[in-house]
Amino acid sequence: MSTTTQAAVLTAPQTPFTVRDVELADLREREVLVRMVATGVCHTDLGVWAGGIPFPLPGVIGHEGAGIVERVGSAVTTVAPGDQVVLSYTSCGDCPACLDGHPAYCATWLPRNLFAGAREDGSATLSLDGAPIGGHFFAQSSFARHAVAEERNVVVVGADADLASLAPLGCGVMTGFGSVWNALGVRPGARVAVFGAGAVGLSGVVAAALREPGLLIAVDVVPERLELATELGATHTINGRDEDVAARIAEITGGVGLTHAFDTTGVPAVARSAIEALGARGHLVTCGAPPPGTEIPVDFQAVLPGKSVSGVTMGDADPRVLIPQLVDLVAAGRLPLGRLIKQYKLSELDDAFADMHRGATVKPVIVH
Repeated sequence: MSTTTQAAVLTAPQTPFTVRDVELADLREREVLVRMVATGVCHTDLGVWAGGIPFPLPGVIGHEGAGIVERVGSAVTTVAPGDQVVLSYTSCGDCPACLDGHPAYCATWLPRNLFAGAREDGSATLSLDGAPIGGHFFAQSSFARHAVAEERNVVVVGADADLASLAPLGCGVMTGFGSVWNALGVRPGARVAVFGAGAVGLSGVVAAALREPGLLIAVDVVPERLELATELGATHTINGRDEDVAARIAEITGGVGLTHAFDTTGVPAVARSAIEALGARGHLVTCGAPPPGTEIPVDFQAVLPGKSVSGVTMGDADPRVLIPQLVDLVAAGRLPLGRLIKQYKLSELDDAFADMHRGATVKPVIVH
């Protein structure tokens, strides 16, 4: 049974979204139809809009969805109609990375989530005026009133959960928190810096603060975000527009450098400065979604003192494991997502993108 719904359609890069009636394909046996309640806006969405991330257009993006299950496929066993859910990325479940508990490194992660705009077999989940369009973005395309998701990327949360607050957990918050919690290995007494204080970076600040580091530095160019980083646990802040970041980190660490750094910007120059700010045996984890082919220029001598650099996707997190833990942290007041969020209507998606791009809003959330 197909479903007609409304979605924000992007026709070409750097053009306005248009709310249109679209048709969702019939559910496959492992798929789930979700009525969207809210969808967070992520920098990966901005990357598609800007044209830096290839995705078939016209199409529908959005990948931080939260909503209520309306129907499920015949083989679905872990969710049921009426369940409140948070949507995240999908994975195959059968490759070595998935079987080893690291589905963010699924062998087919990129086509399944980012580039294909369709199911694995090439079939479309969305059509406009009878013609297939790009969809299945992170197996959801949730800038819409309804989304066809997969059982593997749907995480059940409590019936009393505030979905408008929890939508960002599916990507940005999970990436920031998980990158520090799972990949960076911060220890008590560590000297840590987080480069970029958007939703990803601030979530990383929260995760680092929970590990009780000796120093926790937040670096950004927006004063309001640096103030929020302090409230979330940063011991020091650096405004990269007004201060010499390298000199300030050297001063704060007493010249010995950082033990851990987390770059959320995807900007090569920032990643290089983070590497140079590390002390001996320091570790940098970097994420972001720069255009394919982006390189980090590194002085070979800079890494010889035992420094290490690793990339991370989705915080190296299994959504079905980490998202429930994040929900508990939100409920306990230890992850104050409400401080990051500003709500918009689906018809205001262009405004939400603009506000996020210029730093006026940390985490826009589209409420359907």
